[in-house]
Formats: sequence, C-alpha cells, structure tokens
Amino acid sequence: MLSVEAATKRFGGLTALDAVSLEVAPGSITGVMGANGAGKTTLFSLIAGTDRPSGGRITFDGRRVDGLPADRVCRLGIARTFQIVRPFAGMTVLDNVAVAAMYGRRRIRARGPAEVIAWEVLEATGLADRAHQAAGSLTLAGRKRLEVARALATGPRLLLLDEVMAGLTATEVAEALAMIEDLRRRYDLTILVIEHVMRALMRLCDRIVVLHHGRLIAIGTPAEIATHPEVVDAYLGGGS
Repeated sequence: MLSVEAATKRFGGLTALDAVSLEVAPGSITGVMGANGAGKTTLFSLIAGTDRPSGGRITFDGRRVDGLPADRVCRLGIARTFQIVRPFAGMTVLDNVAVAAMYGRRRIRARGPAEVIAWEVLEATGLADRAHQAAGSLTLAGRKRLEVARALATGPRLLLLDEVMAGLTATEVAEALAMIEDLRRRYDLTILVIEHVMRALMRLCDRIVVLHHGRLIAIGTPAEIATHPEVVDAYLGGGS
C-alpha cells in the first residue's frame, strides 16, 4: 500500500531523515520508534504532504505522493494526527469533526452529510456523549481522541498516528490501544503509529520501524526488535 524509497529531508546542513526506505502492507499496524530527533515526525510529514522531501520517492497505492500538497494527499486517502493537539477550542466536538469531513472528502460540502459522518466517527471513538461540548474543555485523553476522530472523518485508508498515547495514564493507554485495534477492524485501516510508550507498541504492532539520528536501523516484528543489537545499543545501552 505504502512504499517509501530513500526518503531524505535536509534542513540547511542538518539531515533530519537520511535515505529511509520501508514498505507498509495493507491492513497492518506498523510502529515507528526512536528518540526525540530521530526523524519520526519528519517521516510522517513527508508522507502526509505537510513537508516536501529533499530526495527519495513515496508512493501510495502505486501513485507518487511525495511533493503533493497536504490537501491532495488527504483526499487520496492518507490522514495524520499531530503530537500537539490543537482543536478549534471554541467549537463543539461535533463541529470539529464535521469540518474535518468537509476538508477531506471531495463530495461532502454541506453540513448535513458532514454531520452524519461526524456522528459515526464520534461513536467509534467514544466521544458521542461529548458531541455538544466545547472542544477546549476536553481532558487530554479526550483531546487525543478528538484528534483521531478528526483524522478519521476525512475518510482515510492509511492513518498516521503521532504519539496519541503520550501523557495518558496506564488505564487511558489501555483504552486507546483497544480503540485503535477496533478502528482498524471497523474501517479496514492501515495504520502507522509513532509512540514512546514501548509496551503499547509491542502489543499493538505487527511490525516496528526503528529510526536513530535520521537513519533506519531496524525493521521487524516486536520480538525481533526487542533483541535487535543496534536497537538495544541505541535505546537500552545508553546510545542517543
């Protein structure tokens, strides 16, 4: 479904992502791990069209998407969340999701159809009972769910989740994991997820990609990653 070939991003003299290549199979959940500055969010930005690569090639369902603007990429079926959630705080939860539906779907331009989609997504993400609440009044866990709901409302086939469990309690992490697994089944999604909560990645993902200083150092199953020498050296043996 997604093919990333030698994706590179330079900011002046800094190489944030250095010739990273990976393949993501349809219906899979792939984790992306690495320390701060490893290039994880940069990778998401290149895939989602919020930044342009300095080199390499990104294809989605056989079509090149590298260099396309974010709105075009979104309408092709790729949606992302952001580490720092910034909903329209003064708008209701329902309106936040309805706006996303109108942004991401070419045929949805009227409020009525957008609200139908929004209600369905709010039900799926456990936010239906807060639909008429101001988005700014949600807890952190609620805002994280709203971020996922807004991405889902655009109608993606590939969903990029950027630290949707960061800052949550152990109970909230478990609930978020259950929600993500349910969303994959419910919407037949392919998911790429960045996460620092290692136990969450190990439980959730089919495969894990490990970045270190902008380079890809390992790809494998959770069990393979847990014993991979470079991963152990970089993240368990004091490397940074």
